[in-house]
Amino acid sequence: MEVAEMFNCSISTMSIKYFLPKNKKTLITISNDKDLKRMIKFHVDSVTVDIYVMTEEVVALDVSNMPASRSSRTTLSEAVVPVDAPLDMKDDMVDDTTYPDVSLGLPLDVVDDTTHVDVDAQITMPNEISPVLPLSISNEEKHVKAAQQWQNTITGVGQRFSGVHEFREALRKYAIAHQFAFRYKKNDSHRVTVKCKAEGCPWRIHASRLSTTQLICIKKMNATHTCEGAVVTTGYQATRSWVASIIMDKLKVFPNYKPKDIVNDIKQEYGIQLNYFQAWRGKEIAKEQLQGSYKEAYSQLPFFCEKIMETNPGSFATFTTKEDSSFHRLFVSFHASLYGFQQGCRPLLFLDSISLKSKYQGTLLAATAADGDDGVFPVAFSVVDAETDDNWHWFLLQLKSALPTSRPITFVADREKGLRESIAEIFQGSFHGYCLRYLTEQLLKDLKGQFSHEVKRLMVEDFYAAAYAPRPESFQRCLETIKSISLEAYNWLIQSEPMNWANAFFQSARYNHMASNFGELFYSWASEAHELPITQMVDVIRGKIMELFFTRRTDSNQWMTRLTPSMEEKLEKETVKVRPLQVLLSGGNTFEVRGDTIEVVDIDHWDCSCKGWQLTGLPCCHAIAVISCIGQSPYEYCSRYFTTESYRLTYSESVHPIPNVDRPMEKDSSLVAVTVTPPPTRRPPGRPTTKRFGSQEVVKRQLQCSRCKGVGHNKSTCKELL
Repeated sequence: MEVAEMFNCSISTMSIKYFLPKNKKTLITISNDKDLKRMIKFHVDSVTVDIYVMTEEVVALDVSNMPASRSSRTTLSEAVVPVDAPLDMKDDMVDDTTYPDVSLGLPLDVVDDTTHVDVDAQITMPNEISPVLPLSISNEEKHVKAAQQWQNTITGVGQRFSGVHEFREALRKYAIAHQFAFRYKKNDSHRVTVKCKAEGCPWRIHASRLSTTQLICIKKMNATHTCEGAVVTTGYQATRSWVASIIMDKLKVFPNYKPKDIVNDIKQEYGIQLNYFQAWRGKEIAKEQLQGSYKEAYSQLPFFCEKIMETNPGSFATFTTKEDSSFHRLFVSFHASLYGFQQGCRPLLFLDSISLKSKYQGTLLAATAADGDDGVFPVAFSVVDAETDDNWHWFLLQLKSALPTSRPITFVADREKGLRESIAEIFQGSFHGYCLRYLTEQLLKDLKGQFSHEVKRLMVEDFYAAAYAPRPESFQRCLETIKSISLEAYNWLIQSEPMNWANAFFQSARYNHMASNFGELFYSWASEAHELPITQMVDVIRGKIMELFFTRRTDSNQWMTRLTPSMEEKLEKETVKVRPLQVLLSGGNTFEVRGDTIEVVDIDHWDCSCKGWQLTGLPCCHAIAVISCIGQSPYEYCSRYFTTESYRLTYSESVHPIPNVDRPMEKDSSLVAVTVTPPPTRRPPGRPTTKRFGSQEVVKRQLQCSRCKGVGHNKSTCKELL
């Protein structure tokens, strides 16, 4: 309103626009809060942003000398007013400043939880800009101002173009700017003849190739339009390639640009009404032009794997193809990850997968670890055509080759998909802890009895309590509770090998990590990049790992504690519990600790009868009481994996960039014979399913009849008689 008042014009005839960063071709309109937020997002790294204020007024013009085209009636020549708007990302309002020209303070509060943006704008009207305003403005014409830059893409007879493609593009833009539809009379590689689509309108143009050249020249043109009627707003002239060219720059900055937003923006900027699929197809073409071809990415796999191992010595990158040379699977593990796992991480690996929603589908298999601060640590990952027993077996074989370690590893993974057999065969002497999430899903699936949502929830709670129970007697109590609800569920759990999922019987240390989806952060990276071609998706993941290593290495250099922050906090919580405990000393290394319970601590074997010390790797309150009595420090009895020194060692190596990954790589003569084509699987139609990670309610609520109290139906479908 202040801007409109300054220029003495109506808000309805004024618009505010801006250019995208590093793009001075396409002006973007700000018409609502969403547009303003988007501008801030585009320019978040900029010090200033140029804003253009455009006005329209109704005046009487002498049209006798104007060209006889549709534009003679609807020309929109805007007054362009540059505005230098420094973006000050502070909560403080920027004071109005007195400028030698006209000055206006525009505080723009962006509705956001974290960012408050103030814009102090100096607006000046250059003397040399004289607005030429149209005879009349219709509602539709207000939306086509951005297309006016194309009014002179066709100038007349004699104009030359590099080829028919350039001529067709110029013709399409000209038609959009002048708001008419055309149809081809002749259209081939050396000549194009076009006439106005309106019946009886004489507008016509003919262009053909100049002899001995590839140039196309306009030979004839009748620029006169006699057609009247509504402005053409359908997407007739908006081809997929045209839409792609229009949204290309915005898609670079805003990769999640949605088709429905494309439809709205094209309508607003150019007055053309696209349908959803035109916008979607245009976006797909623009993505392929920006990101490269999916097919080309598969063919580059041999060279990409070589580049990974060349730029990151000690890394492991390999792939296989099927008999028809189509892609089968890819395995990648960076040296920094392998070194960090072996030097600083617990011998604990989580195996899980996520479906990829790319053009050719596929599945990402991954092995992640837990660092000393219980953060996700990526170790290795694989892209395969499908999640099968054979692909998991191959993944574990590659992991074994990349990890030449003699220490036994504890795996937390599903027991299905051949993992139980493959882990035992490939990593002999290691341990397999079953993932509770997958066990829960299978339990509820196999139960044949009809149970309400509440009963299933209680069974799941008791199941988890049994899994976390540190001693056999508490484990059995939880199972007896389940038995009282369902004998079927009790028998299922007894037969599900509790020695592989219950703390009371598990023979190795899983540090109370009971589910395989610990690597949630890593899978979110893959989800963000799943629509990219395979080489670029892998490189996005590499970039995320590189950034993660640098950030955590930098942060840990500031730590002053002996243990990592989360472990320091856990140790402190146990220390607080020590005060009411009583320690009975003995001549040996075994001590009795009395409190709410009586526990026995073996200080030499780092063992307490409460099992807390063994399960977590940190001294429990009973152990800390004994350690204090013998005059030693609890830090001496903490697992070395929780020390700041081990944490820094975990992230001591770096992941290095892979140059030119987005460009076609030079083919190595030794790899020319290797051909990789896309897999035959294509994404099916419809919205893809989403695999969610994190703690969720795994029990689906069942219908319960209010009449008979039965489950599986409601009152309206109940068969019981009243």
